[in-house]
Amino acid sequence: MQTNRFVLAGTGSGVGKTTFTIGLMKALQEKGKIVQGFKCGPDYIDPTYHTAVTGRVSRNIDSWMFSHEAVRDIVARASKDADVSIIEGVMGFYDGKSPLSDAGSAADISVVTESPVILIVNCASMARSVAAVVKGFQMLSDQPNIVGVIANQVGSVGHYEIAKAAIEQECGIPVIGYLKREEGIDIPSRHLGLVPAIERGELDTFFDKLGSLMAETIDLDQLLELTKAPVLQESGQLFAEQPSQNICIAVAKDAAFNFYYEENLNLLRAKGAELQFFSPLANEPVPAEADGLYIGGGFPEEFADILAENLNAKQSIREAVAKGLPTLAECGGFMYLTEAITNSNGDRYGMVGVIPGEVAMQTKLAALGYREIFGTQHNFLIGTDEEAKGHEFHYSKYSGSHNTPAYETKGRFGNKQEGYQAGNLVAGYTHFHFVSNPKLVDNWLTACKKVKNHD
Repeated sequence: MQTNRFVLAGTGSGVGKTTFTIGLMKALQEKGKIVQGFKCGPDYIDPTYHTAVTGRVSRNIDSWMFSHEAVRDIVARASKDADVSIIEGVMGFYDGKSPLSDAGSAADISVVTESPVILIVNCASMARSVAAVVKGFQMLSDQPNIVGVIANQVGSVGHYEIAKAAIEQECGIPVIGYLKREEGIDIPSRHLGLVPAIERGELDTFFDKLGSLMAETIDLDQLLELTKAPVLQESGQLFAEQPSQNICIAVAKDAAFNFYYEENLNLLRAKGAELQFFSPLANEPVPAEADGLYIGGGFPEEFADILAENLNAKQSIREAVAKGLPTLAECGGFMYLTEAITNSNGDRYGMVGVIPGEVAMQTKLAALGYREIFGTQHNFLIGTDEEAKGHEFHYSKYSGSHNTPAYETKGRFGNKQEGYQAGNLVAGYTHFHFVSNPKLVDNWLTACKKVKNHD
């Protein structure tokens, strides 16, 4: 059996993969296709666009954070009723965890998932030389299957024809279309107002415009012909449904807190937990039936004034933590649980206050990259003999007293003690991916049972 599935990757220079991904998704939808999106790597923003366009939750897949079998399983599960699956790459095609291997790269994902590759090439100020760029990507590894090219940043139709002729002669693969340099397509704000703008439908016109542009200058029929791929089969193990544990995990989810890997939520459900969503931004309390609490990342600093005034939500979270509900707070959730957030304008707003200290936004990136995560004593989620993987990305800095760290992380610059742990509260800047170690979910539910049974 075959389906349509491909990795959409770039050379890493002025490519705009997300622009092409969104546009192709919309154009293929207009052809009556059901489209499923995926994103290589840990990024939360690009999948938000995918989901908005397709109406289907986009998935993150990462060959460094979790096993190849898990990657295939996620793709198989999410795409089983889709006509076309588009896997958006990360940075350049071969860029991943290390400059010395393909691990975590779009190239690696293409091999693991047996997916053909469409390479987007920046053709600005190049003619025949663009063929050398494509040839280099073909020759670096003989494992990925690069089947076609889209020319980006071309100055005119004549420029496109020159680049197309050079690539097809020297590289032996077709160039299936282009996007002009002067189109002036700018992706809207990639973070601050993204979620509310999507919810209000403000980006629909933009999505339609991208789809029309792609349909005009890219041969969609040729794209579909080139990107036939074998249907992947589910292993049936990772997300095998278990009996109900009679455990409810409350999940904070709204425009301020929306960075959750879908597979994290699915693993909780598969292992028998019930999820109840609530909105701190709407001043909703933690659901009364909650046995555990999950506050993910997002942009609490952008809504700090509202969050500060929502006393009902803050008090209910304080009570839940004090009661001993096993609570995981990641990045934005961690920020929210501190005493205060100072935004980029210097305005300070009081937050929940269960973590001593506060955070302040800065214009300079504070941390970015993959993390290996090692547990600490008394951590309900990840023990001293356990490891997991995730990532860190934030512009804020935390300042507080000498607190008990939640875990130890290892990144490019070595190891560090990170986060805050007290009782059944585990909080920090690192985003966990539960697929990297599904036992974390078992640990969480076990901790919830202990508290529930004690009550």
